[in-house]
Formats: sequence, C-alpha cells, structure tokens
Amino acid sequence: MQREWMTIVAHQSIANQTYLLELQGSLPQFVETPGQFVHIQVSDDFFLRRPVSIADVDSDKGSVTLLYKVMGKGTDALTKKQIGDKLDVLGPSGTGFPIDELMTNKALLIGGGIGVPPLYCLAKNLKARGIEVMSILGFRSREDVFFTEKFQSLGDVHVATNDGSMGTRGFVTDVIPQVDGYDTYFSCGPTVMLKGVKEQLKGVPGYISIEERMGCGVGACFACVVECADEEDTKGYRKICSDGPVFRPEEVIL
Repeated sequence: MQREWMTIVAHQSIANQTYLLELQGSLPQFVETPGQFVHIQVSDDFFLRRPVSIADVDSDKGSVTLLYKVMGKGTDALTKKQIGDKLDVLGPSGTGFPIDELMTNKALLIGGGIGVPPLYCLAKNLKARGIEVMSILGFRSREDVFFTEKFQSLGDVHVATNDGSMGTRGFVTDVIPQVDGYDTYFSCGPTVMLKGVKEQLKGVPGYISIEERMGCGVGACFACVVECADEEDTKGYRKICSDGPVFRPEEVIL
C-alpha cells in the first residue's frame, strides 16, 4: 500500500451525481487485482478518507480511473477539485477478484449503481485472458446510467432500471433468468442486491464485492465488519476493507 499525492488529469460528470476522476502517479503500478480501491483525503476539512473503487488502470499513462457518486459533504467537496490539483491518496487497498485462480470460460458480471465501476476493470482483465464476458448492469433510471458502451465493447450487456426508463424495468435479479451459459459470476453493489443475487445464484461459483462505509480503510478499526458464515471460525467476522471487499458469497452473512 502506498501513500501518494496524485495529480488530477481528468474530472467530469458522466451521469446523475456520478463523476469520473482520473489520477496520475506511481500508484497504478502497485494495483494487483481488479476490485481493489483507493482511500482519498478530500481536504483537511474532512477527517475520514473516502474509499473509491478502481474502475480502470492505464500502465502506460501511469493513471487510475475512479468513479464516485455524491453521497454527502465529502464527495460533494471532491466534485470541486480541478484538473492539475493534487489529492492525497492511499492505496491500492483491499483484496480484489482472484482472477489468476479462475477456471472459467464464460463469466457473468452483475453490478448495481456505483458497484459497476470495479466490474469494468474486472471485465477488461477477464477479456484479456480469453474469458467470455456478459454483464447485467442495474441503475435507478436512465439519468443514472453510465459505462454501458464500455461494457458492450467487451461482451453482451443487459441493463435494468428501477423505473423502466432504459432496458428492463426492475432489478438485476429480474434479468438474471434471461441469460445463461455462464459458469462463474461476479457481483458488486448494494448489500440488498448482493443478497438477492447470492440467493438466486446459489450453487453457481462466484464472488461478491461488498460496498460499505469505512473508517480507517486499513483494518485498524471495526467500522466495516461483516459476520462470517462459518460458525466454527474463531474470529467470527471479516473486515471489508482489508479481508475484502471481495469474498466468496458463502463466506459471509449479508
């Protein structure tokens, strides 16, 4: 894990209250797996850092692309940062998707809202390894939709919106029965979505990435603890920031 002042090289709104932030520095060379995140210090006015998933890595440019949604005062303040500004960044953090261990031919990626970005980095890595990719992306409405064209360049994409303004009306779990042929799934999004996906795809090998508010982001505090599913596990819990955010669905209780 590195701490670095990274330079903003791109910053723009791409959907409703959703922003793309590209940072340049040496940190990208330390990203090991898709699904990892960085912890950003917005300014001295905010004590806690903000965790943001890595959506893409460009080794040639030495940059990471992050997508974040305005959720409060901290992320709102982040929107005011300009190209050329520097941000205090800690990372890459967490345990990502174990792509080097995979034995799969066709992967199903299921993302909801701001849980979509890390799946794009995953999709690119899977595609580079010759693995076929299909994606189900869920959003509240058409105004919240982003990155669909990027995912389409990597494989089939199905979109679901709560209000039906784009794609299937409903949730990602309403689309899952419409697709088949996959042998592994990967999902990231709100806990209620992950719970539904986990129940619907019981028996299918997979991995889930849990979204959670974090305190320290390095495993020192207990702000992002999730209960372990194994009753004989002596610890009884997992820390999302350090043990995760990626877990096997049967490993944790949502």
